[in-house]
Amino acid sequence: MDRQTRLPEVLPLFPLAKAILLPRAEMPLNIFEPRYLQMTEDCLRGHRYIGMIQPRDAQEPPALHPIGCAGRITAWSETGDGRFLITLTGVSRFILGEELASVGPYRQARVLYDSFAQDQDALEEPLGLDRAILFKALQAYLKPLNMAAEWEPLANAPAESLINTLTMLCPFESLQKQALLSAPSLAERAQLLLALLERETPGASGARLQ
Repeated sequence: MDRQTRLPEVLPLFPLAKAILLPRAEMPLNIFEPRYLQMTEDCLRGHRYIGMIQPRDAQEPPALHPIGCAGRITAWSETGDGRFLITLTGVSRFILGEELASVGPYRQARVLYDSFAQDQDALEEPLGLDRAILFKALQAYLKPLNMAAEWEPLANAPAESLINTLTMLCPFESLQKQALLSAPSLAERAQLLLALLERETPGASGARLQ
């Protein structure tokens, strides 16, 4: 992993359902819960990394999915009512390791990056993506949800940015989001994204992915 960013072995965890972060993608967050305000303050005084991860259930504290993504706080501001508005930029996915005994109000765990060493390398080869097919499926998926896309920026976006942005923004269920996060390669994520757009469109043939 020469020339790659050295990432912390222990991360503060921010469990958030139906929200995933991917390498080089940006996620805006509105931080208002006291425990996560403390986490943000601690991160800003330290390495600035947060582990975004989805909960597996609604219990408190929830069990967590095994794969998340480390993001670095790259922009932040504090509001007049004490909230933090931050932007996380994804760096690398991780496998969740040992959760540490809490010494504060938020959760922390050891994490392993070795399985995702490629995450810190920007895509170099063309993806071979058929944007016309993808955009047709996206339009059909968004229409019954009364949602619209800004087509010009999407059409001009690099393949990695396009796939990862749609993966993060489309309102899929948590397990579907987790499958997209876990895809071994960008090409496989693109294939799964297209399949989900087609399967989740009302009236589409085929079973819904659970």
